[in-house]
Amino acid sequence: MFTEALEDILRDHCTPATVRAIEDGGDPTPLWTAIADSGFLELLAPEAAGGAALPPEEFFPVLLVLGRYAVPLPLAQSMVARTLLPEGACPAGLLTIAPAVRREADGWLCPQVPFGAIAAQVLADDGQSLLLFDCADAERLPSGVAHGQSAGLRLRGEPQRFARPGDALRAWGAALQAALLAGGMGRAFEMTLQYGNERSQFGKSIGKFQAVQHQLAVMAEQVAASRLAAQAAFVGTRDGRPGLLQAAMAKARTSEAVVPVAAIAHAVHGAIGVTAEYDLQLFTRRLHEGRMAYGSEAHWHPVVGQALIDSGLPAVDFVRGLAVA
Repeated sequence: MFTEALEDILRDHCTPATVRAIEDGGDPTPLWTAIADSGFLELLAPEAAGGAALPPEEFFPVLLVLGRYAVPLPLAQSMVARTLLPEGACPAGLLTIAPAVRREADGWLCPQVPFGAIAAQVLADDGQSLLLFDCADAERLPSGVAHGQSAGLRLRGEPQRFARPGDALRAWGAALQAALLAGGMGRAFEMTLQYGNERSQFGKSIGKFQAVQHQLAVMAEQVAASRLAAQAAFVGTRDGRPGLLQAAMAKARTSEAVVPVAAIAHAVHGAIGVTAEYDLQLFTRRLHEGRMAYGSEAHWHPVVGQALIDSGLPAVDFVRGLAVA
């Protein structure tokens, strides 16, 4: 129900033209307002606070939809932040989640924050507390990626401090980004399959050529595996939050799939896929940016590997244990 309603809004308000405009510095307020006024920011919030108390397994399809539309706003991050902050403490603006934060001589630094280029507030975890920063006077450090929305944030002044719920912020960051990647890769695959069936060469569609079919099969395998891995982080959760190891495996697997999925999509499309006018690059650029957000596979593989070693279990039993935890 929530997924269909959100998709109806995004279909009308988050068109590729809208995504391009916001990425180019346009005003994100109309799109943000359209979604916020419909109550979707409160999907995870408890019913007592006016939310829908949506369980994680039902939140997963919502994240897939956000990924499918390449939504250029920190909607997923804002939804999650509302579950981690006390009632009434969550600000109304564009709130994102930082993957890391460190104290500096003249303030704080949050490196490579997803949507840091447009965020009004950022929530971070310093290992002792949750820190809520206002970004009004923040120095924004661009990632250097064309049209990228990730940015480092150099912040002055002291943040608001709240109780730290264990590794919840870290786990949520990895899990939600894995789901967004799975949604984006699914959309890229659909576009590539359609193009392969429509584009003709030597009198037949290029999708009929065995070499192209092989590439599409590899792409389909990667997309399916990524979706299953991402979904696993949202099933069987405790306290309504993803577990850190489940989130780590989800993010590692989806990040790992980005390179072959994006490469095959552009190989099948050819030169048209990288043109600014064609929509494919809206998704593949977002995939590469999301691969690095909240830790790439290079970050999470050692975490999972060390947990496996510490468990003393065979790999299959280790994975099975996480799946039912």
